Amino acid sequence: FFFFIFYLSLLCKSHRSRRCVRFSDLRLFKTLGGVSRKSFCHLRINRCFPLRFNSAINQEKYTKATMEEESNVTSSSPSTPVQRLRHRKRSSTEVLDGDKVNASPLLVNDRNKYKSFMIRTYSTLWMIAGFVMVVYMGHLYITAMVLVIQIFMAKELFNLLRKAPEDKCLPGIKQLNWHFFFTAMLFVYGRILSQRLANTVTADQFLYRLVTGLIKYHMAICYFLYIIGFMWFILTLKKKMYKYQFGQYAWTHMILIVVFTQSSFTVANIFEGIFWFLLPASLIIINDIFAYIFGFFFGRTPLIKLSPKKTWEGFIGASVTTIISAFVLANVLGRFPWLTCPRQDLSTGWLQCDADPLFKPEPFTLPAWIPGWFPWKEMEVLPVQWHALCLGLFASIIAPFGGFFASGFKRAFKIKDFGDSIPGHGGITDRMDCQMVMAVFAYIYLQSFIVSQSVSVDKILDQILTNLSFEEQQALFSRLGQMIGNS
Repeated sequence: FFFFIFYLSLLCKSHRSRRCVRFSDLRLFKTLGGVSRKSFCHLRINRCFPLRFNSAINQEKYTKATMEEESNVTSSSPSTPVQRLRHRKRSSTEVLDGDKVNASPLLVNDRNKYKSFMIRTYSTLWMIAGFVMVVYMGHLYITAMVLVIQIFMAKELFNLLRKAPEDKCLPGIKQLNWHFFFTAMLFVYGRILSQRLANTVTADQFLYRLVTGLIKYHMAICYFLYIIGFMWFILTLKKKMYKYQFGQYAWTHMILIVVFTQSSFTVANIFEGIFWFLLPASLIIINDIFAYIFGFFFGRTPLIKLSPKKTWEGFIGASVTTIISAFVLANVLGRFPWLTCPRQDLSTGWLQCDADPLFKPEPFTLPAWIPGWFPWKEMEVLPVQWHALCLGLFASIIAPFGGFFASGFKRAFKIKDFGDSIPGHGGITDRMDCQMVMAVFAYIYLQSFIVSQSVSVDKILDQILTNLSFEEQQALFSRLGQMIGNS
C-alpha cells in the first residue's frame, strides 16, 4: 500500500507537463479502493493524477466531476449578491496586484484607457438624460428618485458584510435590516414632509383629521417600530453567532446614520426649491467629469495614495472648472420660477411664485483691474450667484474627500467597487459618496445664510393646520376676528 502511494506521488512529479487534475471532489474517493481518507486528502491538496492512470477509475464519473468543478471555478457571471461581492473582491485583488507590477496606475499611462473612457461616457450620458427628465417632472418625482437611490445604496452596503453560511442559519436577518431601514425612512421623511402632507389634504376634512392625527403621533409610532426591531434582534440571537449578529446590527445603524440620514437632506433641499437640489448635485457631477477628463489627458502627479488614479492635474482642473460653472449655472437656473419657487404641498402641478430677491437681476460694475480689451464694463448678476461661488468652492475642494473616504473604505474591505449596476462607474454608492457630503453642506448653508428664520404668515398657518384641531382653528378664527374688529 505504501509503495502504491509512493509510486503515485512519483508519477505526479514526473508527469507535470501532462494534462492532470486535482483530487478536488470527494465523490472520487469511493472509486479508489484501499486508499485512506487521510492519504486521499494529502494528494487532493498537493498532488495531481495523470490521465494515463485512469484505468482504475470510473471514466464517466471522473469526467462529470471534473467538468462540474471547472464550471464552478471559471463561472464569470455570479448570480447571487454574495457571489458578485466575492467576484469583485477577486477582481480588486487582481487590480491591486497589477498596480504592483505596473509602476504607474495613472490613466494617462493606461493602455486600455480609451475603452474604459467610452464605456464611462455612455453610462454618464444615460444618467444625465434620466436625471434631466426626472427634474423636469417636478419635486415629487425627484423625491421618489432620491428614495430609490437610497434603497439601492442600502442594498449594496448590506451585501458588503453579508456572509452566506451565517445568513442560512439566521433566516430573518435580511428582513430585520430592512425593517430598521424603513423605520428610519418613515421617521426622517415624516419629519420633512409632514407639513406639506397636511397642506395637501386640507380640503378633505376626514383625510385632514387622519393625517394630522398621524403627524401628532408620528414620533411615537416610529419609536415603537424601532423597539419591535430591537426585540426582534434580541429574540433571534443564536449561540456561536453573536459576533456576526451584533456586527450586522452595528453595520445597519452605521448605514442609517452615515448614508441614509445624510442623503435625506437632499429632500429638504428639493422642497425649498429645485434650484437648491439641482445646483449642488450638478456641481458634483461637473467636478467628477472634469476631474476624470483632466486626469485622463494631463494627469501625471498622484494626488492621494487612497486613490492612485487621482492626480493633482485632475483635481486643480476640475476645481477651476467647477467654480466657473457654479457662477454661470446659477445665472441660468435662477431665471426659471419652476426651479426657484418652494413647494408647500405634495402636488405635481405647475408652480408659479413671486421672484425672491436672490433671483432678481442686479447691475454689477466690473472692477478697474479688468483689462480694457474685455468687452463688458457692466453686467447683470443674480445675487444668488455669489452664494453659488461658495457652493462651487466646497464642491471642488471639500466634497471630493467624500470620495477619498469611500476609496479608503473599499480598500479596507479589499473590493474595487460597491456594486456593478452602472457600467464603467461601479455601483450607486460609488457615484453618491460626494453627493451626500454636498447635500448636507447645501442644507446647512441654505438654512444658515439664505432662508429667513423670522416668523412668517406661511409658517404660522402651517403650525395652526398641523397642531390645532378643527374646533380650535374655528375658535382662533373667531378670536382673531374680535381682536381685529375691536382695533
